[in-house]
Amino acid sequence: MTLQTILGAGGAIGTELARELKSYTNQIRLVSRNPQKVNDTDQLFPADLTDAQQVDKAIEGSSIVYLVVGLEYKVDVWREKWPALMSNVIKACEKHNSRLVFFDNIYMYDREFLYDMTEETPVRPTSKKGEVRAQIAGMLLDEVKAGRLNALIARSADFMGTKNSVPYEMVYKNLKSGKSAYWFANSNIVHSFTAVADAAKGTEMLGNTLTAFNQAWHLPTSSNQLTGTQWVELFAKELNVKAKVSVMPGWMLGILGFFMPKMKEFKEMQYQYDRPYVFNSSKFEKYFNYKPATPEEAVKAVVRAAETAAV
Repeated sequence: MTLQTILGAGGAIGTELARELKSYTNQIRLVSRNPQKVNDTDQLFPADLTDAQQVDKAIEGSSIVYLVVGLEYKVDVWREKWPALMSNVIKACEKHNSRLVFFDNIYMYDREFLYDMTEETPVRPTSKKGEVRAQIAGMLLDEVKAGRLNALIARSADFMGTKNSVPYEMVYKNLKSGKSAYWFANSNIVHSFTAVADAAKGTEMLGNTLTAFNQAWHLPTSSNQLTGTQWVELFAKELNVKAKVSVMPGWMLGILGFFMPKMKEFKEMQYQYDRPYVFNSSKFEKYFNYKPATPEEAVKAVVRAAETAAV
């Protein structure tokens, strides 16, 4: 069996990915500042991924490397750390002949084409965070085109899970505590979400498929188009509570930013909620004959995971 390494283990995707990889290998290396075992046979490798030497050692011996790091949600942090981190990972993968799987988002896409996002959607970032994502994806693709690196990009829509996801933080938690769910900009507009389990499963399938490399893929996401209100209704039904939703306009994000730094950072991304946001993963679904979780299944999974963790 071959060693597969997760850089950024412990986050929402890294944890689920470790579980999924067990079906391929029992040699899984989890790398983060303070990694915790997911499977009994996991190798724990504490490392600072902003340090080139530590990244090199973390990747050494790996056949496949998954970059699923989630840096602090601040544009200044992203600008400072993401390019250096990507450069360190690329150099180490090339040195050790490791294949690289980069878990990415859609921030770099042209906001005028969010109504049907495919792997061919134009890259034209209109946010500061989007500019950083375009830069680091470009670094990877340049090395692929030059023939120095075997890599792929696995892109997800906003994801639905119990860690750092809008549906969990703004909908589930509020409804669970008897409050109105929060939504951004307009709750009557459709918005896709990738279930964490599908994101992790899709990532490990791509990583273990040689023919999937040297291209970008959209991770499996339901094609059912639900509005924000309909997502809230699904959570309310699952929790057996009344579906109440409060829409947060852009100006309110600016005010909240004074008290909640994350809201200030999110303000430039609110355009993703004021227009149809439809994520198309038909390329993946056809290639792997894969059926993503339905919205109902995705919501049930979030509620079940949250309730299990609370016990």
